[in-house]
Amino acid sequence: MLAVLFDFSGTLFRIESTESWLRAALAEAGTALAEQELLQAAKALEAAGALPGGASPLQVPADLAELWRVRDASAELHRAAYTGLSRQVPLPDPALHDALYDRHMTPAAWAPYPDAAEVLYALCERGLGIGVVSNIGWDPRPVFAAHNLDRFVDTYVLSYEHGIQKPDPRLFALACEALEVEPHEVLMVGDSREADGGAAALGCRVHFVDHLPVDRRPDGLRPVLDLVD
Repeated sequence: MLAVLFDFSGTLFRIESTESWLRAALAEAGTALAEQELLQAAKALEAAGALPGGASPLQVPADLAELWRVRDASAELHRAAYTGLSRQVPLPDPALHDALYDRHMTPAAWAPYPDAAEVLYALCERGLGIGVVSNIGWDPRPVFAAHNLDRFVDTYVLSYEHGIQKPDPRLFALACEALEVEPHEVLMVGDSREADGGAAALGCRVHFVDHLPVDRRPDGLRPVLDLVD
């Protein structure tokens, strides 16, 4: 292997809990909710799938179904899809739905998996190229920078910047071109068999990790080091 491509959410980083997300947005807005109301709202937001990078919706409303399908193709579609899901849940101030979306894009909302830095460092030491290929509607580069992981990444290929969503092989091809490697020389690491598995159609090798909270996946990335040898 000459290069490794990583997904962002659920692979290298994990979003905060829905409750933490809601508490942070309320605090930023200076809005108070009784504790029981807050917990109920957090539970409803999780069921709605309103937190990007969090749980998938239990059911996507019919009027949002098409928007949901193409949500990662642009920043506008991404915001519209997730705030649309959020608005299924009544909150004390309608402006909170956009505040919640804004919160999820901040570095404070994300934590790297415990072994992310170790694995990225080891890959760099071996001279492998590293890319991030993500279905996303915003720029995660500041998240990498805030956690001092940007120094390991050679290229970012983000769906909203190209109007192409995984599993479309063209998104992985762009990453291979940027790293100047052939697909058969590349390992793609991700948490979605549907989305990240699209790299296999291009000829990349694919390895899957479990999308778990950071405290439940201390060493899920370490097998990558054996796979590239």
